[in-house]
Amino acid sequence: MLHLQPPAEAEQAAEAAKEGFNAGKTIIEHVSNTSVTEPIIHLPRAFGVDLSVTKHVLMLWIVAAILFIGIMLLVRRFLRQERLVPSRAMTGLEIVIEFVRDSIVEPNVGHRWSRAWTPLVLTLFLFIFLGNLLGVIPIFDVLELANSLFIHASPDSVFARSLHGGVTVTANYNVTAALATVAFFAIIVAGTRAHGFVQHWKNLVPASMPVYIYPILIPIEILGMFSRPFALTMRLAGNMVGGHIAILALLSLVFIFTQLFQHAFAGIGIGLVMSLPVGVALTALELIVILVQAYVFALLTAVFIGMAIHAHH
Repeated sequence: MLHLQPPAEAEQAAEAAKEGFNAGKTIIEHVSNTSVTEPIIHLPRAFGVDLSVTKHVLMLWIVAAILFIGIMLLVRRFLRQERLVPSRAMTGLEIVIEFVRDSIVEPNVGHRWSRAWTPLVLTLFLFIFLGNLLGVIPIFDVLELANSLFIHASPDSVFARSLHGGVTVTANYNVTAALATVAFFAIIVAGTRAHGFVQHWKNLVPASMPVYIYPILIPIEILGMFSRPFALTMRLAGNMVGGHIAILALLSLVFIFTQLFQHAFAGIGIGLVMSLPVGVALTALELIVILVQAYVFALLTAVFIGMAIHAHH
């Protein structure tokens, strides 16, 4: 006995079968800020800026909260001890602080200014590292699986909307541009503190140059001044986006081959032969990139601050 589907359901099934698995859409939804048109929490606009909470805004809050609360608790616990013997976590934090101070800040800004600029560079390093790391941990993917199997939250709920979109906050160019803007103004402040406001801007170009060189040299130096934060912005976000796209593209081969050959064994085979081993290798490489990108951003920030302080060199 035949069971005929209603016309509307049959049309939807045919449309879904025709569309199939869309690798590009899936990858873009994973790395983008949100895969839905509506933000997680609606907030009013202020001065033309939409203040609504998106996935990356949520991740910004999570990263900042983990850093602030975690470091505050470690330091307060250490200071309240009768014997000032640091715990393992506090020892790890001290190692990171000494590494940033002695290997990144002091060689570039000098011993005199290291205490002034270590907190900023250390904050940038820890924030970028933690933001990169949380982007690799599939926290929201596990929550989405749990939602589809057990929770069944409404698609319009805050919880369901927060599951969509990328979680790597440092893959958002707005976030990396904001971090680079902080570094940009830090460079100006460092040069101003070291040489005074007027002399800092005079240091942009070498002294004792022929007069006819300055009309050419000054625009080049101004362009170079803005290219530094631009390079910081693009390098960090580009590396984080590229790594996730490469891993997701490999994993998508499983579904593409399943759909192409109309058999699950085709997808399983390509997954075991190529997607899984290469994906694991790329994930291991991504873990290295996480640390390297945090180090590079902090190092270049310290280098640019040192160039403003030691302009005569």
